[in-house]
Amino acid sequence: MSADSPWLPRATCDASCVAATVAPAGQRVIVAWRVAIRATFAFLLLAAVPLLAIPVPGRSHVQRNYCRLMLRCLGVRIAVSGGPIRNLQAVLVVSGHVSWVDIFAIGSVLPGRFVAKSEMINWPGLGFLARLMKVIPIDRDNLRRLPDVVSTIAARLQAGQTVVAFPEGTTWCGVAYGQFRPAMFQAAVDAGRPVQPLRLSYHGRDGQPSTIAAYVGEDTLLASIKRLITAQRTIVWVQVESLQLPGTDRRDLANRCESAVRGDAPRSARRGHGHALVA
Repeated sequence: MSADSPWLPRATCDASCVAATVAPAGQRVIVAWRVAIRATFAFLLLAAVPLLAIPVPGRSHVQRNYCRLMLRCLGVRIAVSGGPIRNLQAVLVVSGHVSWVDIFAIGSVLPGRFVAKSEMINWPGLGFLARLMKVIPIDRDNLRRLPDVVSTIAARLQAGQTVVAFPEGTTWCGVAYGQFRPAMFQAAVDAGRPVQPLRLSYHGRDGQPSTIAAYVGEDTLLASIKRLITAQRTIVWVQVESLQLPGTDRRDLANRCESAVRGDAPRSARRGHGHALVA
């Protein structure tokens, strides 16, 4: 199926949504040191990725700590609130989708197998990490294979594994949002497993909503990383919402989860396209 197909999810976000990070002239030396230190530790963490493949007791804790360290290297701090994080296995975790950073944010709270676009496997550094985390690849240009992806997710859930998916099907800037597509929720219905909605939002040091972490439009991975490590600090808030029982209707389940994640937040009518990292 063509990338121009009307059936593919489209975001109304583009480069104009993303906040720029321009350091004042008097702080450029400080920013340069900040970037150098963060980049150095990030490369060291990427070099340690093979250690994640070692089967050790408490591996989920290792993954959580690794993701938190990577967030810190990117200049991102995490704050978790809301309901208790239940130590359940075989849960479908869903949230809104802003950036590739979402993977580390969720991985630091509820690690699991991520549903990711197939191209991510070939990303430098992050692609190797994706393979070690055994992502479930999805090809947005061939939606005829979507039922196979849903079946794979259901099988993983039935095998006792936690799976993370982003039902919007594409990234948004974090100020505008997309509709939750029901396809991924069919896996939870088929497997008879609950869904854990998470509300993700990115903020600046002053607590105001920020789009620095957004990965939309014609943005590149390098430009996105540069924005993050240049900024003084970015905070990702992860709010744990009420666990949702699967029921028998995937559309009802999708609506319930979207309501839990969005609350009263309005959608924007901006034009543009998001990066479809995961569907």
